[in-house]
Amino acid sequence: MSFKALLATKGDGNFSIDLAQLDDEDLMGGGVTIDVEYSTVNYKDGLALTNRIPIIERFPLIPGADLAGTVRASSHPGIQPGDKVVVNCWGLGQTHHGGFTQRNRVPGEWVIKLPEVFSTRDAMAIGTAGYTAMLAVMALEHGGLTPQRGDILVTGANGGAGSITIALLSKLGYRVVASTGRPQEADYLRELGAAEIIDRHTLSEPGKPIARERWAGAVDTVGSHTLANVLAQTAYRGVVAAFGMVQGQDLPASVLPFILRNVTLAGIDAVNAPQAVRLEAWSRLARDLDPAKLASTTQLVGLAGVQGVAGRILQGQVRGRTVVDVNA
Repeated sequence: MSFKALLATKGDGNFSIDLAQLDDEDLMGGGVTIDVEYSTVNYKDGLALTNRIPIIERFPLIPGADLAGTVRASSHPGIQPGDKVVVNCWGLGQTHHGGFTQRNRVPGEWVIKLPEVFSTRDAMAIGTAGYTAMLAVMALEHGGLTPQRGDILVTGANGGAGSITIALLSKLGYRVVASTGRPQEADYLRELGAAEIIDRHTLSEPGKPIARERWAGAVDTVGSHTLANVLAQTAYRGVVAAFGMVQGQDLPASVLPFILRNVTLAGIDAVNAPQAVRLEAWSRLARDLDPAKLASTTQLVGLAGVQGVAGRILQGQVRGRTVVDVNA
């Protein structure tokens, strides 16, 4: 039975993404076959779709790091036909066919049954960005940060991960400071729960190795000089959770915040996180994410619109989350 998918191919140095008609025989190995209903476009997907960075490691391959849908067939214990499920990261869109397709087959160990509160569309409004945001919030909590400790900074606030991080933190009672390069989006950020908006340029240039304490903790989606300045301005025994490198992969920082202020830098990995951690994150999202705020972060496109979003997301022109209706 045939289905539509975006297919990445590469030959003689030429990289292309095309809408293709595939068959079940084109699917890869795995114990769970899923009728995909929605996917989403993350920053990582933007890199893959434009080949800016060689995210895709084998060709031909269906890109897309996320998918949500209904199980068609399963040989994996605990996963049954008819189950609503989500798959984030692992090898999706990198070494294994990803989410920009109407059907996929994946290892059962990658599959999570959706909490009942979420539809498959909701799951992709969250996607890897929201799941990673939840991992970051959990890291702050693990480090002992409570709302009483003080402000939490969120960099890259207008992006998908930043937006959901703000919504989560504000619902949990934290006072959130949002860093953005788009001051015209201040009302949107305040609606998500940000109490204060600052210009990202105050953090993006080379700064002092240690500076005045401004926040108890932070979630950084940017990296490079921004992360270095965030660390330099974090209060004593603060925690910074980092998972982004939009500005760069380098960290031109000093050891002073770690030694003089006992600051913790927690790296957040969403791709290979153990299944137990993923289950906890999705359970927390079901409890701690305001559905109304989730809806306000989301726009919808079909498979044909994915490549256009990819270019805009790399240019910082996409607000919040982009959900892909693969059947549109």
